[in-house]
Amino acid sequence: MLLYGLLWITFSFGLGLLAIGFFGYPANSFSVQSVLREDLLGFLAAFGAALAMARLERRHVDVYGLPRERAFGKLFWQGLFLGLVEVTGLIGLIAAFGGYSFGSVSMHGLDVARWGGLWFVAFVAVGLSEEYLFRGYTQYTLARGIGFWPAAIVLSVLFGAVHLWNPGEDYVGAAGVVATGLLFAFTLRRTGNLWLAVGWHASFDFGETFLYSVPDSGSLFEHHLSNAALHGPAWLTGGTVGPEGSVFSFLTMGILAIAVHFLFPATKTKPDQK
Repeated sequence: MLLYGLLWITFSFGLGLLAIGFFGYPANSFSVQSVLREDLLGFLAAFGAALAMARLERRHVDVYGLPRERAFGKLFWQGLFLGLVEVTGLIGLIAAFGGYSFGSVSMHGLDVARWGGLWFVAFVAVGLSEEYLFRGYTQYTLARGIGFWPAAIVLSVLFGAVHLWNPGEDYVGAAGVVATGLLFAFTLRRTGNLWLAVGWHASFDFGETFLYSVPDSGSLFEHHLSNAALHGPAWLTGGTVGPEGSVFSFLTMGILAIAVHFLFPATKTKPDQK
């Protein structure tokens, strides 16, 4: 784990320098270009470190959660659907209690396709980066030492703690991120790989940021679909965190965890997971 961490830091630093050399410093950290760049580099660093460890440990890199023959296959698209169901259900519950209004549309015509497409690609990069870093090599290796669920708890708490660096995040929102990490670990346990979680992660963030135009983990990004507004107490809307900090977020996650239990029954062996 320590060597993997050192390799990840080294690759992150090297790729960051290359990106600055070719493209300069990002002008706006809340832009789609900045998110795409940061998370694509983050995924490449995490995957590169895992590839190096696979060579050292004489394993195939696919065992760390992203089997390449299943890349963007059925599980990924199922994850996209579940993510949209979750975010739509969450926003719908908040709206039903008077906490959300869509507002006026902020873009039209080709701009909708342009920015929507860019945000979708950016959030696929976010899903790949965050899922692979917290539930890829790290989950596989730590689980071999202390067990799957203790490893998932440790890494999900770390996942939530990292989000506290976001400008509008708070402890309730971070607790929601921890719960999200455990939910995605559950999908890993049931499916044997991370492709469902990657699609789910991407579409939920896309729904929050672009489709429903609300803060995502404490950050309100530019070029979203509408001039939406959240209004009401923080327990309802999530406050500065956004819907992830709403009490309804825990409810929707619980319901979908039950759905995963029935949609992806437990089996004795998993081809992609040890």
